Amino acid sequence: MTFAHWLPFAIASAILVAIPGPTVLLVISYALGHGRRYALVTTAGVALGDITAMTASMLGLGVLLAASATLFTALKWVGAAYLIYLGIKLWRAPVVATDESSMAETRAGRIFAHAYAVTALNPKSIIFFVAFVPQFIDPHAAAWAQMVIFEATFVILATLNSLGYALIASAARRAIRSARVQRTINRTGGTLLIGAGIFAAVWKKAAA
Repeated sequence: MTFAHWLPFAIASAILVAIPGPTVLLVISYALGHGRRYALVTTAGVALGDITAMTASMLGLGVLLAASATLFTALKWVGAAYLIYLGIKLWRAPVVATDESSMAETRAGRIFAHAYAVTALNPKSIIFFVAFVPQFIDPHAAAWAQMVIFEATFVILATLNSLGYALIASAARRAIRSARVQRTINRTGGTLLIGAGIFAAVWKKAAA
């Protein structure tokens, strides 16, 4: 694969990941609610979720989802329900004045799992990869080698994008000292996540 084949994919991917979606919203919400430590944990979950979704699509799961309306609908509802659940949890999250180190490991693990699940359980992403990646593959070169490079490129860009959103949001959080403001942020983020879940639930297969 030549640089001329890779560059258009990298540019298109950079534009794609920069557009805020449920994953970016989750990253921002946790960064605002819990600070930089958990922003990094969330970013790691997003990265692993992207790897899972893209690898699954490359192995043919995307084709299966595109062909099976029942499977697609089931996965869509699971992902939508999970987003709504996370939104409710964030909306109801208590505001704490200081970090509790005794809860750090458990909370970090849960946040990582949430970020991973939201990213990996997105059928639209899986199907998108199946439709998106082949457009940039050079038919005269080894396909699998190209797909590995494309996947690595996309995951790196998506991870850097999520980290950037997270660091900006966590920096904004440090400027906030009012418990009322923090509670408002949590509830706003939770409401947006619930809205994203509802949107995912009504999103039509034909829009993929």
